[in-house]
Amino acid sequence: MRQGLAAAAAAYLIWGLFPIYWKLLQAVPAAQIMAHRIVWCLLFVVLWLGLREGFGWLRRLSPRLVAMLAASAALISLNWWLYIWAVNAGHIVETSLGYFINPLVSVLMGVLILRERLNAAQWTAVGVAAIGVLWLTWQGQRLPWIALALALSFGSYGLIRKLAVVPAVQGLAVESGLLFLPAAAFLLWREIGSGGSFGHGELRIDVLLVTGGLVTALPLVLFAIGARRIPLSMVGILQYLAPTLQLACGVLLFGEPFTRAQALGFGCIWLALGIYAADGLWRARRRPPVVVA
Repeated sequence: MRQGLAAAAAAYLIWGLFPIYWKLLQAVPAAQIMAHRIVWCLLFVVLWLGLREGFGWLRRLSPRLVAMLAASAALISLNWWLYIWAVNAGHIVETSLGYFINPLVSVLMGVLILRERLNAAQWTAVGVAAIGVLWLTWQGQRLPWIALALALSFGSYGLIRKLAVVPAVQGLAVESGLLFLPAAAFLLWREIGSGGSFGHGELRIDVLLVTGGLVTALPLVLFAIGARRIPLSMVGILQYLAPTLQLACGVLLFGEPFTRAQALGFGCIWLALGIYAADGLWRARRRPPVVVA
């Protein structure tokens, strides 16, 4: 239990501190950062799987499962690119909003696509969150499209990964493998066109681009370890650690504005998440324990 809690908390801690990492690569275009992230992530994941369990599981992949993972790969690459671009363009606060509302977007997708049913508390949480988004739209005179695009792309990614039954790290290996050739071809094209960023400047930049693959794979491995050892309700609470840290990074470290109007909108989101989390904990406590014969 303690090991699982530590692993899951470490995963969300890394995700929460991502803005600091990507800010160190601000001089590199977001598309190149994403492509390097894919290439090096594949190498690290392949090394991990090779040492841990081998690759016999590849024979069990059906064409339908590969097609689903291709769709999830496209969604996660879009999510990665938008997130990196938004961080380095000074929109960290809005990216944190995207990951705050992501659980509620996932709930709505479950209703609309999987025909799941919500209870009164869950509908209340969705409604309060919608009020928060509408308030932020009205106050900012624009739709918070970065937050919504991040939440929708990651929510859609999570939906596909729910339907595609494959372990998290193995799924990441397939997704990275499907994206590897386009990413490598793009990087080669940029190098030929004298627009590449790798090996043409500071060694620090090169190291950060390479280890970007590691910081992509590592939290997912930690999360997979933690999720197997702690209750799902605890995972649900821990997931809010990441956007909370992202918001703190944006406001406290990088000086992004956070007005009273924004605080009121975020407050609605936080209230909605509190209702949703409390309902989940209450239902988890009422659920009878599983007895293994």
